[in-house]
Amino acid sequence: MTGTRRTVAALFLLPALVLLGALVVYPIGYSVVRSFQNASGDGFAGFHNYKALFTDDGIRTALKNNIIWVVFAPAVSTALGLVFAVLTERVRWGTAFKLVVFMPMAISMLAAGIIFRLVYDQDPDKGVANAVWVGVHDTFAQSSAFPKAHLGRESPLMAQGGGFITRTAVHLGQPVALPLVGVAPDQMPSGAKKAVQAAARPGSITGTTWQDFTRGKGVGRLGAVDPSELGYAGMRIEAVRDGTVVASTKAAADGTFTLPARADGARLRLPAANFREPYNGVDWLGPSLVTPAIIGAYVWMWAGFAMVLIAAGLAGVPRELLEAARVDGANEWQVFRRVTVPLLAPVLAVVTVTLMINVLKIFDLVFIIPPGSSQDDADVLALELYRKGFSEDQPGIASAIAVFLLLLVIPVMLFNVRRLRREVRR
Repeated sequence: MTGTRRTVAALFLLPALVLLGALVVYPIGYSVVRSFQNASGDGFAGFHNYKALFTDDGIRTALKNNIIWVVFAPAVSTALGLVFAVLTERVRWGTAFKLVVFMPMAISMLAAGIIFRLVYDQDPDKGVANAVWVGVHDTFAQSSAFPKAHLGRESPLMAQGGGFITRTAVHLGQPVALPLVGVAPDQMPSGAKKAVQAAARPGSITGTTWQDFTRGKGVGRLGAVDPSELGYAGMRIEAVRDGTVVASTKAAADGTFTLPARADGARLRLPAANFREPYNGVDWLGPSLVTPAIIGAYVWMWAGFAMVLIAAGLAGVPRELLEAARVDGANEWQVFRRVTVPLLAPVLAVVTVTLMINVLKIFDLVFIIPPGSSQDDADVLALELYRKGFSEDQPGIASAIAVFLLLLVIPVMLFNVRRLRREVRR
């Protein structure tokens, strides 16, 4: 059209074509050829490498996890992006909120993986997720202060069902000693006071439960309350007769307690609830939850991306259509569901498909976040490709995985390109 000779045009296009061939065409072609060769690369393996995609346990786990990723990660990210875009349109500080939500996109996958490895740490003192979870749990079911308590020498108690019970029955007017050991001083209840020897009371049963241990060799009397020993504040004591609890109480700050006359002739039990281990939260990176946990980290990063694209589409929605729906009597939920979402359908489709392409190639988060004990359970195809190619020295199978991933991505990519072209024509 401009009279430019074809040779000149070809010279201008040549650098781009060389780069395209070197960085795209050659690697794809080499991967296809290598996928039909054996491990050493000097023999033809046929479809053996592709057969391994469906027979190797590791690859099948990776394929299953990739399906979970493709189904949930784009859908959740797009849904959150839609909610954020719609809600922030109505508030003054919407721009600041969008900035905060989009900010994780500025963080590399490697850094995000390290962050969430700490967030999901099992120790509530380190992991934010378990710190919140344990805090909520302990609000409704407080953990015991005596998980390590156990019997000392010559104890009047014996173990029973995770707790302890007196060897003999107790009687009115006879003070009862319930000594235990094993609780570290820094783990005693904050309200614990120095233990006091309970005085006898006619018509009731009294006693003391305390930490029968005094620091220092040869210091303290076994089975007797010493000046420096602390009472088990809040310890629950039950009077049991013929397998039935006839009375119960809790020890005071100094470890003393009192039971009514109906406890006469019963045995005193310190139930197992006093000694259960403190709730340590959820094993986020265990075999059953590791994949959803990593998807949560991905959503944290990519919900902002979805929100920005959807907000741009929302800005082009004709406002008169929304107002007309409101005038016709539609509430805000109906306007959102029947007007806003259908008008945003093309944008939502582009965002969802883009994220689907992205999650098919997910590698960084899955490589960084799971500990070694559960990385096999979190495996995905891109990570398995890396393992087969570098850790297990099986480049043929690794190339087959790469070609398989390409075949999975191409239909989704073509769908996205066609939709974009259709939008341009409009």
